[in-house]
Amino acid sequence: MNVSRIALAGGTALSSVVLLSGTAFAHVSVQPQGEAAKGGYATVSFKVPNERDNASTVKLEVSLPAEHPLASVSTQPVPGWQAQVTKAKLAKPLEVHGKRITEAATKITWTAAGSKIAPGEFQQFTVSLGRLPEDTDRLVFKALQTYDNKEVVRWIEEPKDGAEEPETPAPVLKLSAASDDHHGTAATAGGQGDGKTAAKGHGDGAEQAAADGSGDTTARVLGVAGILVGAAGVAFGVLAGRRRPGSPDSSGTSA
Repeated sequence: MNVSRIALAGGTALSSVVLLSGTAFAHVSVQPQGEAAKGGYATVSFKVPNERDNASTVKLEVSLPAEHPLASVSTQPVPGWQAQVTKAKLAKPLEVHGKRITEAATKITWTAAGSKIAPGEFQQFTVSLGRLPEDTDRLVFKALQTYDNKEVVRWIEEPKDGAEEPETPAPVLKLSAASDDHHGTAATAGGQGDGKTAAKGHGDGAEQAAADGSGDTTARVLGVAGILVGAAGVAFGVLAGRRRPGSPDSSGTSA
């Protein structure tokens, strides 16, 4: 095997990894900013990538789990987008902080108003949720992504433990164990003048948001770097094997 073949093989492997990584992460997902503890409040972000080369995303609809109603739902303003929270009466009222709650949010809709998610871009929509249920380990949020060519992608398939990821998986929020302080640390959501608060995890919220937004990108970069280092090692080994004792070195003298 010569050096050119090694380079070709390494390039092919690198391209495959990049393409597969893009496919694996190219769907609507949800991640907490800090903790999402059972019985508490959390700030989460729905990450929406654009999967199309010839259309832009103009609408996102997220259905909230009916089996685990959330009494408190507030959205963080996103420039160029309008958010609407739909509520409905509860068949069984909730008791939250000694208050009787008779309705809960069932859906959140973000509609483009002067902005779009263009090809090659993504957008994050941040929401404060609570109280989180204590009788489940995760919440499933089924989502509909609408493009400006009228195409609708339904991210509604619920992932199953131990099974392969479905083709159009629904966003899943994993809940951590209940903490002693169910209220968490609260901070006023930016741009909201009504005093609504968004729950924060431990540490600075801005730093945590940046870390959540860049986590998958960092993993991809490290993976690609590892492949490049491995390919370079193989090429060096082949070249070293071709040198024989007594052959002239780079300075023109014998070894």
